[in-house]
Amino acid sequence: MAETATVHKTYKYRLKPTPAQGAVLENVLWRCRTLYNAALEQRTIWWQREQGRAATYYQQKAELPDIKAALPEYAEVNAQVLQDVMLRVEKAFQAFFRRVKAGETPGHPPFQGRNRYNSFTYPQVGEHGAARLDNGFLVLSKIGRLMVRWSRPLEGSPKTVTISREADGWYVCFSCAEVPTQPLTLTGHETGVDLGLESFATLADGSQIANPRIFRVAELNLKRAQRRVARRKKGSHRRRKAVVLLSKAYQTVERQRTDFHHKTALALVRDYDTIYVEDLRVANMVRNHALAKSISDAGWGQFCAILAFKAAYAGKRAVAVPPAFTSQSCSGCGALVQKGLSVRWHTCPDCGTSLHRDHNAALNILRRGQQSGLGQSPQALTEPVGADVA
Repeated sequence: MAETATVHKTYKYRLKPTPAQGAVLENVLWRCRTLYNAALEQRTIWWQREQGRAATYYQQKAELPDIKAALPEYAEVNAQVLQDVMLRVEKAFQAFFRRVKAGETPGHPPFQGRNRYNSFTYPQVGEHGAARLDNGFLVLSKIGRLMVRWSRPLEGSPKTVTISREADGWYVCFSCAEVPTQPLTLTGHETGVDLGLESFATLADGSQIANPRIFRVAELNLKRAQRRVARRKKGSHRRRKAVVLLSKAYQTVERQRTDFHHKTALALVRDYDTIYVEDLRVANMVRNHALAKSISDAGWGQFCAILAFKAAYAGKRAVAVPPAFTSQSCSGCGALVQKGLSVRWHTCPDCGTSLHRDHNAALNILRRGQQSGLGQSPQALTEPVGADVA
């Protein structure tokens, strides 16, 4: 008997803490942020003094008992949570040195302000971990029993628990392993998808998915909310209320975009067994200042990650293919027809093929994926803010 395929999946639920528990969560978050900044400063100073040698994750983790002895307030935070803070510093520096080695703009890991550090993690879940489930409640070490709004069943084996603070309250994310897939009926069809700005996506059959331009639509309201914050006196209660309203406005935009990505990806997965998409380098594309806002608004990277996860979860495939010259090559004869971004119609002087440039690109993507078979599935997000979080 064949084994059931499984995936990693993150489930996100809203927490309903009491006022006292909310104050404890804020205190833990404050301590974690302070520790993160202190560990970051220690690494920077160590690097300067030791002429190229930095403190390691294990050295900093070994100092945690001494920190608790010197600062008793840190004894109120679970040890595993503090160790995860040190691990975050380690990952930040690993990414920094990787960028330096690759010759990219490195960007030294920044210190985290009070509005930038918004989560902490319990890396072990279960009877022997610092987090566990008990009769529908989430029990966290040093915090207590928290009520969870269970919007859907939790599947698989929870491995980590991340508590996050958002504009409208507290949330918990369970990162689960061995979640059984739910294969959909195979249709025998496949398509190429060209992502764009005029329309969000164009398929190989010529059909288009409209671009909702969510940020552009909400931009006027966001500007008003930003002006409201700017006009308030710093440190006042009215300014804090205005900041909350601004955060909720941005949160609404983010959730609308994510909802659109989920629904669009699910529709494609239901209709096609294999979906070929361009392996876009969005980080490079947003360097074009004329298009950066529109590209960020479309959220191509997040959409590809969501599509990849939903395809794997449904027993299908989302495959990335090289994007070079998909718009310039003729889908009829393969000739190279140079044209600028403002030219929206493809006309081949050799074979006479005439169609919309995005439709032409989608056909090239489909053909390239079918012929090469070398595409790599875009990596599905498994973080709490990722594609598999509904």
